[in-house]
Amino acid sequence: METETAGIAASGATGGCLCGAVRFVVAGPIGPAAYCHCSDCRRTTGSAFNVSIGVPVTSFALLSGTPKGFTATAESGNALTRHFCPDCGAPLYTSSPHNPDRIFVKAGAFDDPAVVAPAHQSWMRSRVAWAGIDPDLPAYDRDRPAESGA
Repeated sequence: METETAGIAASGATGGCLCGAVRFVVAGPIGPAAYCHCSDCRRTTGSAFNVSIGVPVTSFALLSGTPKGFTATAESGNALTRHFCPDCGAPLYTSSPHNPDRIFVKAGAFDDPAVVAPAHQSWMRSRVAWAGIDPDLPAYDRDRPAESGA
């Protein structure tokens, strides 16, 4: 059995969408992840940022399903195709002619979250002020208890 170091898998990893229609595998080492704060990533994730892991195209393979793609020109000027499940809409990966040998797999699409180890952030000029999570906010192991009178 292969070992893991600092959350980066020494061997391949599997993943897929929310409904399970699209499944993939990344063969070989999984490199460091990165945060992106650009407005396009915020809109496509519905969150404050995107987290993805760049992998060689040759080590990525679809096991089942056919993702749909949407291509747009990013603020960087690069065309990006964001691939997602056509059934549940879950984001899976991004590709670009600017980086033809790599794709950027969405961190949340991996089955094992331990393969995700962010190493840097980009597009900080687009970062939203509320992206940091206040450690003093109330936290619950599961759902928040129901409020009375609601």
